Amino acid sequence: MAGHRQSKKRRHITWAVAGAAVVAGAGLAAQTSMAATTWPAQKTFTGRAFDTCTAPSLSTMKAWHTGFYGAAAVYVGGKNRGCAQPNLTASWVKSVSSLGWKLVPIYVGAQPPCQSGSNPEKMTTSNAATLGTQDANDAVAKAAALGMKAGSPVYLDMEGYDTANTSCNTAVLTYVRAFDKQLHAKTYRAGFYGFTSSSAKAIATASDKTDLPGNLWYALYDKQNTTTTDWPWGAKQYTGHSRGHQYMVNSKEAHGGVTLTVDRDAWDGPVAITG
Repeated sequence: MAGHRQSKKRRHITWAVAGAAVVAGAGLAAQTSMAATTWPAQKTFTGRAFDTCTAPSLSTMKAWHTGFYGAAAVYVGGKNRGCAQPNLTASWVKSVSSLGWKLVPIYVGAQPPCQSGSNPEKMTTSNAATLGTQDANDAVAKAAALGMKAGSPVYLDMEGYDTANTSCNTAVLTYVRAFDKQLHAKTYRAGFYGFTSSSAKAIATASDKTDLPGNLWYALYDKQNTTTTDWPWGAKQYTGHSRGHQYMVNSKEAHGGVTLTVDRDAWDGPVAITG
């Protein structure tokens, strides 16, 4: 599960629950074809990434730059972001990028109306579209303030929910489409984080692909460092460097003499353009 996205209380609730147009999964061209402007080339990373709730200090990032991980996911914003980010500044982004780190921006936006628990921001059927647009504007502002330039992806974090609840699922898809459409209007690529059993499945199996994300980061805790052999949907979906796989959570490990607890990810997709 998303071991570092939420407070312990909200994670527990989530675990209980989880038990111009863009065509998702058509590769790089589909992610940019709607824009009248010229899109920056995608910055792609293929290798192992990690994510943890609070962005580590610069000294930790230096210690961890051993070659085992090449990218780090960071929580750039969202009312449901679970941790404070004292280290995550434009200066930090510039410094870790100069070390060679690639960065994966995550935005923890509104959560489904049928999700258990009390999140600071939940969508409703009536406000899903408006909220999606508003949150996308905020996500772009937050990413840009950190030095993550146009052409960067923003991965929308959607925790587990009951996808069999039709009205709830419709609200989620409406929100995601509005979020992604506004990202593209701002020349940012659209990504999505979710579970193979629920939220990611809803995106991958939606019959109407209009304005759904062009990059899918799926949570499947099989401890397999791959984005292909355990891919649970059609082989032609999300090809062309458009996948991430969170394959292990709460992994306590040391690199360069510094210990952190992180989630592990196999990565073959876009990362932030930091200059």
